Amino acid sequence: MSPKRLLCATAVCLCFAGAGAIAQTAAPTAEPAAEPAEMPGMESSAPEAPVPPPAAPAVVPTTPAATAPATPKASAPTPTAAPAAPMTGPVRNVVLVHGAFVDGSSWNGVVAKLQQKGYHVSSVQNPLTSLADDVAATRRVLARQQGSTILVGHSWGGVVITEAGANAPNVAGLVYVAAIAPDLHESTADLMKRAAPMPADQGITADSSGFLWLDRTKYHADFAADVPENVTRVLSAAQVPIAATAFSETVSHVAWKEKPSWYVVTTRDRALSPEIEKFMAERHEREGRVDVIESSCTGVACGCNCRRNRSRGA
Repeated sequence: MSPKRLLCATAVCLCFAGAGAIAQTAAPTAEPAAEPAEMPGMESSAPEAPVPPPAAPAVVPTTPAATAPATPKASAPTPTAAPAAPMTGPVRNVVLVHGAFVDGSSWNGVVAKLQQKGYHVSSVQNPLTSLADDVAATRRVLARQQGSTILVGHSWGGVVITEAGANAPNVAGLVYVAAIAPDLHESTADLMKRAAPMPADQGITADSSGFLWLDRTKYHADFAADVPENVTRVLSAAQVPIAATAFSETVSHVAWKEKPSWYVVTTRDRALSPEIEKFMAERHEREGRVDVIESSCTGVACGCNCRRNRSRGA
């Protein structure tokens, strides 16, 4: 079967299932979960196999390379995620962290799909003003979760979950979806040097305040090619710029070295080099804690043409 226009939620669910992170795909009631509704303009996904008992968690990535000089903004204090219930039983909480040039609504299709499967889902709204500010926003959401939680990051969101997921007792694992996954004291800019600029980079410009924007005319083709154009028009109109200085900020903690993690490599990405994605995924794999899934997803996480090609590790 070759499903088209699958939501990236399908890839995330496959990550969970492959590692046994979730005890069941149905909602936690006596009734079986209803089949998820399709996003407008998208075809339904293929049925998923039942999932084994709880165990490890997940990982994900995507962010532009171009940066422009900017004045660093003051960072908000970073709250610490409150201790959660012991990590026993199935993982029911999923926290989704978006990247640059979008807001939390970019996860809408994933949220709907996971909710229909019975998960408690939260989508973080990153201010994109600095790494510290985004980590603080993510930890505020983590602090509200009761029980074990899977932390999922896309694009720049991968940097955020790498820092925010460390020392967080209720984070059972991480999923990096075409996301930046830095090592200790490494920045997004450091990783971007490992490959040639991507098509999306050519559409990034800085404003007088030092924030980066993505050209609306390039948004669909280079940043969200697998998402219906009527959706990308809305996403581009509501895009959130990111402080250029954020891409030079380094992480002081590395959650993927502490927690089970998964990485979705998007082989036709036009924003984050697949070459860099594979480098990061293989680096995780050397830790013995990552399941590598290659897919043909491109661009933003709310919808894509996904296919599970390869899985290994964990």
